[in-house]
Amino acid sequence: MTRVLVVDDERPALEDLGRLLETTPGVAEVVLAGGAAEALRLLGAGQFDVVFMDVRMPEIDGLELAKALARFADPPALVFVSAHEDGAVSVFEHGLQPLDYLMKPVSRARVEQALDRVHAGDPERRSRGGGQRTTTTGQSFDELTSSEIIPVEHQRGGSTRLLDRATVLYVRAEGDYVRIHADSGRFLVRGALAEIEQRWGPHGFVRVHRSYVANLRRAVEIRPKLGGAVTIVMADGSEVPVARRQVADLRRRLRM
Repeated sequence: MTRVLVVDDERPALEDLGRLLETTPGVAEVVLAGGAAEALRLLGAGQFDVVFMDVRMPEIDGLELAKALARFADPPALVFVSAHEDGAVSVFEHGLQPLDYLMKPVSRARVEQALDRVHAGDPERRSRGGGQRTTTTGQSFDELTSSEIIPVEHQRGGSTRLLDRATVLYVRAEGDYVRIHADSGRFLVRGALAEIEQRWGPHGFVRVHRSYVANLRRAVEIRPKLGGAVTIVMADGSEVPVARRQVADLRRRLRM
């Protein structure tokens, strides 16, 4: 399931494309932004799988917005939309590499083709609940460990965010709780690390330390330390300690 942001300063075009995307299979949520400034606020508050954006917009155009998104740690896929054929020339002259370029009026077939390219580029890309770093409690631990999409409840406001398990980097035990470290924040949940290890094991999560379960699919480096110890460097640059007795097994798993 895909979370989409649509950006266009022309309201009719924005709403037309939004309605088209909302009725496209595989799309979980469509959020509309009436300009690049609003889009940047939304992208700062939440994570999207793909952004459909107009090339020509006042103040901040689509090219400038695309350059800003390229500096994100985990940038969304980009699909440019334009009523002008020369817009594509501008895109590539600026060294941008969008996933697709659609001409207005946009057809359903072209939208579906663009979304197919999003999924082909990242098979594990699904709806990701984004946001600032948050500490949360209260959700069912069985629900947490069994589902691919994890409901995370906020302490304030009573809202629930859906966290994709594929975005989790590692989980750390904290007494009677576990703290989930994900792309979109850190979330505190009552439960046992052993339960995470058991239920998430088939999805690349491995117990590497008595206090840590790491998602090896998000690991980028095994870093040696003094005395034969090692740490796992995750995609965000954080390090997870590995117990000495787990080092050999970890290296074996990574060679598989």
